[in-house]
Amino acid sequence: MTEDRLPLAELLAKAGDGDFLRTVAEAVVQLLMEADVEGVIGAGRHERTADRQTYRNGFRDRTLDTRLGTLQLRIPKLRQGNYFPPFLDPRKTSEKALVAVIQEAWIGGVSTRRVDELVQAMGLGGISKSTVSKLCKDIDDRVNAFLDRPLTGEWPYLWLDATYLKQREGGRIVSVAAIIAVAVNTEGKREIVGLHIGPSEAETFWSTFLKSLVRRGLRGVKLVISDAHEGLKGAIRRVMGATWQRCSVHWLRNALAYVPKGQQTMVAAALRQAFLQPDQAAARQTWRHVADQFRSRWPKLGTFMDDSEHDVLAYMGFPAQHRAKLRSTNPLERLNKMGYPGRRACGGPIATLA
Repeated sequence: MTEDRLPLAELLAKAGDGDFLRTVAEAVVQLLMEADVEGVIGAGRHERTADRQTYRNGFRDRTLDTRLGTLQLRIPKLRQGNYFPPFLDPRKTSEKALVAVIQEAWIGGVSTRRVDELVQAMGLGGISKSTVSKLCKDIDDRVNAFLDRPLTGEWPYLWLDATYLKQREGGRIVSVAAIIAVAVNTEGKREIVGLHIGPSEAETFWSTFLKSLVRRGLRGVKLVISDAHEGLKGAIRRVMGATWQRCSVHWLRNALAYVPKGQQTMVAAALRQAFLQPDQAAARQTWRHVADQFRSRWPKLGTFMDDSEHDVLAYMGFPAQHRAKLRSTNPLERLNKMGYPGRRACGGPIATLA
């Protein structure tokens, strides 16, 4: 990975399975701590050696706040002397390296080089190559098990979000698309159900990803919410047989591109009126009225509204208590400010859709 802003880790956190990310981070830090304390003691657990300096004496609990959530750590205690992990020093900047390791695992496996960088950033010395290899395997196994787990029950709503990452392949840097799928089941529980990395966002890319979700048990999808990614509509129709909802927030940004900057606030307020209507008929009537109002001044905006009406207002055909979270991918983005809960209710008795 060469991306400094760690967009995939941020996207995973926004998508709502922060609990899983946090547990992986806890396992990484705990394993490195155990290896470090063995160096301090001079021996492994239950190992008899003349180099032993002292013995373990239980643990003490300690928390570590990170962008992946609060990690619950067990700090080893010693019979003689003290052990304090150097990465808990507030001056240490190891968090970014930790997140980078976990992000790399999602993309396609953790490299020993990335773990070595983490060890150095955490101020840990004497970590053997075998320990590093063990840690890499542990992370990869956890991530793969999570991404390949069977999906049970019905999932009426599916959100798809995407970002582009820069990845080193064959000695050169290439741009790859990373998409995350988040679904809500009939009990109102939301989970990350898939992640896929590919060279582009063509229809074959989306079809392959959606088919993999179906093979794992994703069923009962009635509405798919996403931005207007190339090739996605056709893949949804062929693979899922579901309705597509174009993200209204991204759509609004696209619409305002047809309007001079000085007029955008006024136009945005008018465009939002359709989203405030109580039912689909009123929303469509308001939409067409606004489009006709602006058509003479900005004909391209009028045409854009004509072409996108059905996709942007698709959510109005679903229960009123769900609509606020169905018209855009913003509910996922707002989780970034709410502590990245792993599972949250969609809102309302979603089981009525089953």
